[in-house]
Amino acid sequence: MPTFITGLDHVQIEAPAGHAAQARDFYGTFLGLPELQRPEGIRSSEGLWFALPDGRQLHTGTTDPFHPRDKGHPCLRCSDLDAFLAHAAAHGHPTETDTRCHPVRRAFLHDPFGNRLEIVENAHISTPLP
Repeated sequence: MPTFITGLDHVQIEAPAGHAAQARDFYGTFLGLPELQRPEGIRSSEGLWFALPDGRQLHTGTTDPFHPRDKGHPCLRCSDLDAFLAHAAAHGHPTETDTRCHPVRRAFLHDPFGNRLEIVENAHISTPLP
């Protein structure tokens, strides 16, 4: 069977109407992701795009009614989980560490809208099926 999929381009996080300022503060300032200019054809709709260091993107988009996602979540990589956990604590963002995928080090936190995010210390945890 041919492979048409070449990779992951972006992930979109749902957010409530009027979310831009909080999203910029969390994803831009706290997580340090640069904001990208959205294409002209969609600028009239509410949403933001942020760049990830590997070239992929994280988008926010408004849904109404809004319901935060606690199970489905993006997983972001970091170079030093301990430093990230200290950064999160210093900025008032509670985290929860999880050791079930040992030796992979990971933690979970929520964005200002209640969406769950996973942070994993630079590691791949899966092996393709035979």
